Formats: sequence, C-alpha cells, structure tokens
Amino acid sequence: MRHFRPEPVSDAVLERVLESACYAPSAHNRQPWRFVLVNSLPAKQRLVQAMQTEYEKDLTLDGMPPAEITLRLARSRDRILQAPVVIVLCYHPGDMDTYPDPVRQQHEDEMGMQSTALAGGTLLLAAHAEGLGGVWMCAPLFSSRAVKSALAIPPDWQPQALLLLGYPSRQPAEASRNPLAAVVYRVDA
Repeated sequence: MRHFRPEPVSDAVLERVLESACYAPSAHNRQPWRFVLVNSLPAKQRLVQAMQTEYEKDLTLDGMPPAEITLRLARSRDRILQAPVVIVLCYHPGDMDTYPDPVRQQHEDEMGMQSTALAGGTLLLAAHAEGLGGVWMCAPLFSSRAVKSALAIPPDWQPQALLLLGYPSRQPAEASRNPLAAVVYRVDA
C-alpha cells in the first residue's frame, strides 16, 4: 500500500495498533522493539532529507543514471511525505543478553532483530484490521545514522524499517506469491 488518503489516523486507532504490536512474540520475551512516531510534516521533511542524502550517494556509487536517481528519490520522498503516519521501527539491543563469545552474541542480536521484525509485522496486521493500509520500507538500514540524527532517536536504538500507515486511497493490485511447492520442504520420515 503506497497511496493514502490525506485524513489523519486517530490517536485511539494508532494506540490500538501499537499495543497489538507489543504482543508480538520475542526471544526471551525481551520485547526489544521501539517505535518512533513521526507525524508532523517538518519531522517527515527532516527524515526524508537525511535519508535521501544517503540514498543518492548509494545510487550514484551503484552507477545509476542521474535521471533514474532523481526518479527514485522523488518516489521515495513522496511516499513518506504523503503517509499520514510514519513509524521508525527500531531494535534496542540493550534488552537482549550479552555474551563474551562473538558467535553467540551474533545469534542473540539476530534473535533481537527477528523479534523486532515480528513486532513490525504484527503492527501491519493490526493496522489492516483497523482499515489502514501499510507499507514496510527497509531504507533506514542503509541510513541509520542519518535517521537517528534527523529525529534525535536515542543512540542505543537501531532503526530497522519505516512503516507507513494511512487509509488507502485505492486498492493495490495483488502482489504475486510463490507457490507453496516452491517454499515448503516436507520431512515426513
């Protein structure tokens, strides 16, 4: 869902959606997710500017033609600015265990990020149940410092995704899905 009506999402609806997200399963029940609500236009503009500076650098390094870069930057900017609600989904590693063994520590961090992603998925399902549309954007992974700086996010929160929410202005075409036979491996014996 990338096209929203301009009407705001009520605080009551947003609170129900966020509360539902907090019931997602998590490793050790640590609930390492954090949500940064970005509702004002000036805050969204700061976020967009910070992210686009990084995005433009990356696309240029990738060798993308300038016209395509301009198109992608505009599409990303418009999506974020037109969404009534922008949520930066963050992982808080301080909620997880620490280990002296780097392999175990890596697994602990992965479990924390998986838990955070589950909260984001649960949030999107709860938003859908409230009649909202939503989209998941992984862009903050590529511009974490810029996102944190633009929004004054606490230093120990790690931005993982942007969740854009609002009332749909149109029904999107259904995305294709892989058939079950391509994604399920059965072990019966």
